Amino acid sequence: MRGRKPELQVIAGGMAKAPRPPAWLPEEARAEWRRVVPGLVSRRVLTADMVSILETYCLHVGLVKRAWAAIAAEGEYVEGKRHAAFTTLTQSTAEVRRGAAELGLTPTSRPKLPNLPEEEVDAFAELDI
Repeated sequence: MRGRKPELQVIAGGMAKAPRPPAWLPEEARAEWRRVVPGLVSRRVLTADMVSILETYCLHVGLVKRAWAAIAAEGEYVEGKRHAAFTTLTQSTAEVRRGAAELGLTPTSRPKLPNLPEEEVDAFAELDI
């Protein structure tokens, strides 16, 4: 089905505190978790049921980094054939794109995320008016 994707909304129950990255994530994935989670929490778009999407996204970011490191260290071709890490790189890059879009991390999905309404400040509260 074509057309616009639905806008992401601030969800009741959006996390107010950043969850810790799971211990099973590789270090590269935990670094990505620490990079993106504060923004998701501040916009209140991360909920408990979205954590698995976040875990998958971060895991694949880590896999992309590891695959690229293997290619950089061993060369693009091994014994005349394209390095096997290219398959991981290609598949994980696609997963990163999908996860980033679902989490509102891409340039096209970010504007669709609503900002939290700012608390109304009464400028005259201190004056007792």
